[in-house]
Amino acid sequence: MVYNVTLIPGDGIGPEVTEAARRVLEATGVAFRWDMEKAGADVIDKYGTPLPDSVLGSVRKNKVALKGPITTPVGSGFRSVNVALRKKLDLYACVRPCKTYPGVPSLYKDVDLVVVRENEEDLYVGIEFERGTPEALKLIQLTAETKRGNISEDSGISLKVISETGSRRIVRFAFEYACAYGRKKVTAISKANILKFSDGLFLRVAREVALGYPGIEFEDRLVDNMTMQLVKNPRQFDVIVAPNLYGDILSDLCAGLVGGLGVAPGANVGDEVAVFEPTHGSAPKYSGQNKANPMAVMLSGVMMLRHLGEEDAAGRLEKAIADVIVDGKNVTYDIMPDSASGVGTSQVADAVIEKLAAG
Repeated sequence: MVYNVTLIPGDGIGPEVTEAARRVLEATGVAFRWDMEKAGADVIDKYGTPLPDSVLGSVRKNKVALKGPITTPVGSGFRSVNVALRKKLDLYACVRPCKTYPGVPSLYKDVDLVVVRENEEDLYVGIEFERGTPEALKLIQLTAETKRGNISEDSGISLKVISETGSRRIVRFAFEYACAYGRKKVTAISKANILKFSDGLFLRVAREVALGYPGIEFEDRLVDNMTMQLVKNPRQFDVIVAPNLYGDILSDLCAGLVGGLGVAPGANVGDEVAVFEPTHGSAPKYSGQNKANPMAVMLSGVMMLRHLGEEDAAGRLEKAIADVIVDGKNVTYDIMPDSASGVGTSQVADAVIEKLAAG
């Protein structure tokens, strides 16, 4: 069988690490037909947008995509292509496994947890009111009139939106993921003691959904306490489900627990479409240097293989990556113990392919 997959290289280090992942995926023996699509700042002049319709059309047609990182301007410029892609394709679940691999420098051992992040709501809905605009002043006036509090007129305002529908489907996704992959516990994250109408709604729905999965242990934690608990003992957690902002922050924290973003894969999943991409950003200062660690994209490819039902190939590829890490000779500088040296991006791919060939 040949799988049609949209390939979005991204920008910065994206093309290099995505090419490395493409090579190792093909080396598994699984057949792919790649539909190359470009997105990001580099295509704005040509298409007038960082996210051309052709990208969306390709992903909708193929149902599966492998994507490199795309730069998001900080503080100004276009909004995140990543966020737009998730919204337009209804990729409501962000899945980020965090697992220790022997040989990756880390303070912890035997960590194997998954962060399931709601992808479309919370502060990421992008409903914002710029300081001093008539809309912002109107909202400030409404807040005062309804006795919700006094907001300074020089404030910028972002709305935090959490719905029952969005909460229910992400928590149900987390429990279904736990069932599908033999996970034993789901932990729901909120700040419901303070944000009673938004996070409080998320927590109430999580508790309701949990009742339908008696075989899976359930607990809930406040996000601030959760950060401490993760640092103290991450092995007590299994599947973590969280609203958008908390999930974004916690997934990076968890990546740090297992050695960094270089070994942190991810997926954005909806009912019809799945896009696989690394947790890390585009690191434009390393672009074109054959220096970036491609393993996060490779491991995202492992997730993609499992999504496609190619469990044997997924297991072989993950083992090959793990074996290269253990050997320690063909890894990039970021996971080279006590050294600033390391091999290049393409050399990592060569080593993984060699391990696959050796069986």
